[in-house]
Amino acid sequence: MKVNFREAKSIITKSNIPSIDYVINPYTGCQHGCIYCYAEFMIRFTNHKGEKWGDFLDIKTFDFNKIKPQKYTGKRLLLSSVTDPYLPLEKKYQNTRRILEKLVDTEAEVSILTKSKLVTRDIDLFKKFRNIKVGISISTLNDDFAKKIERGASKPSDRILALKEIADAGIETYTFVSPYFPEITDFKAIIRKAQTFTDTFSFENLNFRPHNVSRIKAIIETNFPEYLAVYEELRKDRSYWNLVESEIRNYCENEGISFKIEFHHGGFSKS
Repeated sequence: MKVNFREAKSIITKSNIPSIDYVINPYTGCQHGCIYCYAEFMIRFTNHKGEKWGDFLDIKTFDFNKIKPQKYTGKRLLLSSVTDPYLPLEKKYQNTRRILEKLVDTEAEVSILTKSKLVTRDIDLFKKFRNIKVGISISTLNDDFAKKIERGASKPSDRILALKEIADAGIETYTFVSPYFPEITDFKAIIRKAQTFTDTFSFENLNFRPHNVSRIKAIIETNFPEYLAVYEELRKDRSYWNLVESEIRNYCENEGISFKIEFHHGGFSKS
């Protein structure tokens, strides 16, 4: 992992994600190495042309005293959109913790999303916020398969335990079932596992992008060859997602589960 320090002009930026006003990305790059990652487009905007996403991490340097909590009253803030706020190196550099310390008095709605068990470190800070929710992203309960698709992230079993610890501390939680791998993601099993300490569930589909198609195909061909034809067909006919959405909706409504489906086919866009 190539680590650099780069000065950031801003640390809280306007968002193009529907329902989110501002995003906070404490780092540029990521250590998780997710094969399905959509954030690789950031390479061309961050002076890393020619480098491989997942092989570098820029530690953003910024005067955190410039953060004005009152500026975001009534807004929705997300940590993070194109990195993970609790990457392994967050333990050393603590950018996320420094940002949260400056935002404690905000009247904004703060949402944190991570694949890391390190998130429990900041429970003391979460308790100081008026409106905060903390979530984990998960697509499988199989630790071995997760290691193959998200090599640097915490094991799903550890993420689940982290979410329970946060919920037990009285903090609102959510589980983001993402990305949904056709025929592989068992959303019902994930719900059953996390239901007692999750306030709401969200769901996002797997999206094929030019840079991730070969990686996804290779992982399916190696681990689930019986489903390879399904993935090939899915790239041509996206009606499959309508069936999945209906199944999720019917199950959650019948079980009285709070949920939100965030399937999309062309990336994040306000339009």
